[in-house]
Amino acid sequence: MKSILLPLLLVLFLPERLLAQKIDNVASFRDLEGDLYFRYHYDNDYFSGTDENYTQGYSLEIFAPIIKKNPINYLLIKPLNSELRYGLAIEHIGFTPPSIGNPDIQVGDRPFAAAIMLKNFSIATDTLVKSRLSSSLILGIIGPAAFGKEMQVGIHKITGNTIPKGWKNQIKNDMILNYEISYEKQLIRAENYFSLQSNSTARVGTLFTNAAVGLNTTLGLINSPFSAKNIKKKFQFYAYSQVLGNLIGYDATLQGGLFNKSSPYTIPSAEISRFTGQFNYGLILKTKTLYFEYSRTVLTREFDTGTSTKWGGIRIGFTF
Repeated sequence: MKSILLPLLLVLFLPERLLAQKIDNVASFRDLEGDLYFRYHYDNDYFSGTDENYTQGYSLEIFAPIIKKNPINYLLIKPLNSELRYGLAIEHIGFTPPSIGNPDIQVGDRPFAAAIMLKNFSIATDTLVKSRLSSSLILGIIGPAAFGKEMQVGIHKITGNTIPKGWKNQIKNDMILNYEISYEKQLIRAENYFSLQSNSTARVGTLFTNAAVGLNTTLGLINSPFSAKNIKKKFQFYAYSQVLGNLIGYDATLQGGLFNKSSPYTIPSAEISRFTGQFNYGLILKTKTLYFEYSRTVLTREFDTGTSTKWGGIRIGFTF
C-alpha cells in the first residue's frame, strides 16, 4: 500500500518544489483516439493574472495518415511491435520580463524572447507492456523573425493593456534544431476511473537541452491510451495532474542562441537554475468527435534572480 501512496502523494502535493517544457502534446492524458484529428492549443499568463516570464504560446497540431509518408519520419524512433502514429505541429512561444512597458534592458530579469517551430513527431504505443515512446524533430527560429513583438503588441492594443516597449532588446535571430524523446509507462490502473504513469524526457538541441522525470495521474471517466482501440468508450471526463523535475543544460530563451552571440542582453550561464520543477493540472472532456481541455501550470524560477511563474491554457480538438 505504501508503494502506491507515495507516488500518488508526490503527484498531488508537490507543485512548488519540482521543466521548462511549455507545450506538451504527447503526454498520455492528452491522447486523442483516431487516425485523423486537429487540435489547437493556447497558453497565456492572463489566466493566472500575471504578465511575465512565459507570457504566451500556441500550437496547431494535426494527425493524418498521409503524414506517414513524410521522409523526416526516418529520423524518428519506430519500435517493433508498437502501434505507430505520426503528427505535425506548429508551435510559437513568447517570453517577457515583468515590466513590459519599460523600453530599457531590465538587468536581473528575463530577456524578451520568442520562437516559432515546426515539429514532426511520432507516438509508438506498446499495448502489451502499457508504454508509449514519443520522438520529435523540431526545426525553427528564435528571435525577431518569430514575430513575438508583433503578436504581443497587437493583442495588447486590442485588449487595452500596457503596450510592450522592450522587444528591441530581445534575443536575436538564431536557428532552432532540437530532438526530443519521451517515454511513459503505466504503473497503476483501476478500471476506467484512475491511472498512474511514470514519464521521462530528454531534449538535445539549440533551443532546449535538458532531461526530465516525473509522474502523472488521471481521475474520472477515462479510456486507457495503452489499450486496444476497440474497447474505447465514447465519452470521457477526468482531471489530471503531473509533476516534473528537470535538469537544465541549455535554454536559448534565457542564454541566447547557440550560434548568434549578438543579443543585447542574456542571462549568464552561472545564474541559470540547473534544477527546476513544474506542476501541471487540469480538466479534460472528450466525446467521439470533440476534445476540450483547461489547464494550469506552476513553474519554479529558472534563473537566480527570477521568480516562479504561472499560466493557464485551453485546448480544442476535433476528430474526423
